[in-house]
This record gives sequence, structure tokens and C-alpha cells, in this order.
Amino acid sequence: MGRDNQTWVSEFILLGLSSDWDTQVSLFVLFLVMYMVTLLGNCLIVLLIRLDSRLHTPMYFFLTNLSLVDVSYATSIVPQLLAHFLIEHKAIPFQSCAAQLFFSLALGGIEFVLLAVMAYDRYVAVCDPLRYSAIMHGVLCARLAVTSWVSGSINSFVHTTITFQLPMCTNKFIDHISCEILAVVRLACVDTSSNEVAIMVSSILLLMTPFCLVLLSYIRIISAILKIQSTEGRKKAFQTCASHLTVVALCYGMAIFTYIQPHSGPSALQEKLISLFYAILTPMLNPMIYSLRNKEVKGAWHKLLWKFSGLTSTLPT
Repeated sequence: MGRDNQTWVSEFILLGLSSDWDTQVSLFVLFLVMYMVTLLGNCLIVLLIRLDSRLHTPMYFFLTNLSLVDVSYATSIVPQLLAHFLIEHKAIPFQSCAAQLFFSLALGGIEFVLLAVMAYDRYVAVCDPLRYSAIMHGVLCARLAVTSWVSGSINSFVHTTITFQLPMCTNKFIDHISCEILAVVRLACVDTSSNEVAIMVSSILLLMTPFCLVLLSYIRIISAILKIQSTEGRKKAFQTCASHLTVVALCYGMAIFTYIQPHSGPSALQEKLISLFYAILTPMLNPMIYSLRNKEVKGAWHKLLWKFSGLTSTLPT
């Protein structure tokens, strides 16, 4: 009975970003607008790819997966964050905390693997364009996407299970905006070195390994681009990778900074800002990056808007 009393915590209290009411209201408005833009932007990207047959290619198949991951990741954190801005008792039930950690960790892992898959797709497109269709066929693309989702989910399931088996004693205050794994592990009243080793191992498998594959792909891509004789050809080849490279720089940088060194990692405030970056800013920026820097997507937008304007002009008044 004593062990049960020691380990069971019915709910956690998230300390969040601020205890000042005016600040919380301002943040609520700001993050609500950003969340709505995130939902709208990613859903429009998925819809556009679905409607325009010219975008039914491997690159945009993976982009659809990325948009779904971004929307899901934001939704796993932001609605609860918004609700806590408006209430005094910022509690989250034990089961909800475990579910939030599972989904956020799984979706983060899926995105890292997916970005490596997209880098491979760009490598084939630039370095072996004549065999691109033969190599990046539908079955391979589906397998790569499934691998991304399954690997991220398995990793998250393992970490969620071992994290919530830790005895939390009476400490239920999480100095974070969500149930982030490092913040939850710190609540344990036992030695957590094995958990930190597990975090390090998964960081190598699902963060550093995909990152190294991305680097390898882009080393080969840059080498191939430099061999192109014409300036216009080099520019066109680079433009096919620019959007993905921008997203890679955004996503991998802070994750490496956060998870590779749990002992000497960022402060609590830095961790909160990093979580906000992944939950709100990155999912909001990704559709803009792919829309503004991609001629095919911009062309598809113009085509869709032209069709829509033509349809509305024919409607009876």
C-alpha cells in the first residue's frame, strides 16, 4: 500500500508561461490566431495536393504526410494550452498527460524520419532524374511513409510506458506548458539515469540518424548541383530542394539542442519556448515555406483560385 500511495498521482499541474492574467489573455489571443492559421494552412496544402493532379508525385505525397503530422502535433498541445490560459487551476489528469506525451513524442519522431525520407526523395530527383519515377514508385513511397509513422509511434510507446512507471511521490507540478518527457522525468523521486540513457539512445536513433542521412543526401545533392554547367540549371536544381532544406534547418536544430544532452540541456524557460516553436511556429511556417518558395504549389494555387473565381462568376445572383 505504501508503494501505491507513493507512486500514484491523479493529476499534474502545469505551471505554464506566466501567472499574470493580462499576459495570459494576450498569449491566448496570439496563440489562438497562430493555431487557426496552422490548421488553415496545412489543411489547404493537403486539399490542394489532393485536387491538383500535377501534384500527385512522391514529393507532395510526403508533404501531405508532413502537413498531417504538423496539424496533429499542434492539436496535441495547443488546445490544452489555450484552455489553461483562461482557467486558474491548470491541471491535467494523469491519463491525459500520458496521452499528450505519447502523441507529441510520436509525432515529433515521425516528422524527423519523414524529413529524412523527403531528403532521399530530393536526392533521387537531383542526382538520378532519369530513373526518378522508377525508383520512387508508389509502393516504395507508401513503405517509407509507413516506416516513419510506425518507428515514431513505437519509440513513443516505449518512452511513455517507462516514464509513467516512475514513482512521482507527491510532486505533481510540471514546470512546462505540456507533458514533455524531460519535464515529467524530473518529477520522479528515484534515480532516472536509465530513463536519460533511453532518451539519449532514442535521440540517436530517431534524431541523429535521420539528421545524418539528411546531411549525406544534401552533400550528394550539392555535389551534383555544382557539376551542372549552366547557372540556370544549378538554380533550378537548388530550387527543388530549397523548401525542404529550410524546414530541415528549423526542425532539427532545436531538437538536437534539447535532447542530445539531458543533463546539461536548456533551462525550463528555454524548453518551454522550444516546445512552443514545435507546437505552433513550425507547423504554421511549413505550409508558407512550401507555398512561397515552390513554383508548382504557387501555380496550383493560381489554378485553384482561377477555377473558384470562374465558378462563382457563373452562379446566379
